[in-house]
Amino acid sequence: MKPAPVKPTVPFSALEALDIRVGTIESVEDVPKSVNLVRLVVSFGDHRRTVLAGMKQERANPAEIQGRQALFVVNLEPRKIMGEVSEAMVFDLGSPDGITPVLAVPERPVPDGTRAG
Repeated sequence: MKPAPVKPTVPFSALEALDIRVGTIESVEDVPKSVNLVRLVVSFGDHRRTVLAGMKQERANPAEIQGRQALFVVNLEPRKIMGEVSEAMVFDLGSPDGITPVLAVPERPVPDGTRAG
């Protein structure tokens, strides 16, 4: 793989505006009538959120990520997709580069809700 060019420089405040946290994926469910979407229920320690992720075609068994911790962007506006609301975005690696995506995960378990940055 040849890495893509680095995107234009942004002010540090743009990064500080994102709230990226660790969450544990408690369940992975199929989104009916969707070719790509799965519904994740994710624990962030003091609350849970529903996250829709387009990973149905990327994995032979999307349920394999159940119980895993991953990074999520939690302060995006909720987004309605296929009639359901997604309350965060899973932070994965590889998709923009044409690589089968993998989860961005902490190197060891940390409490749910731990902030990145």
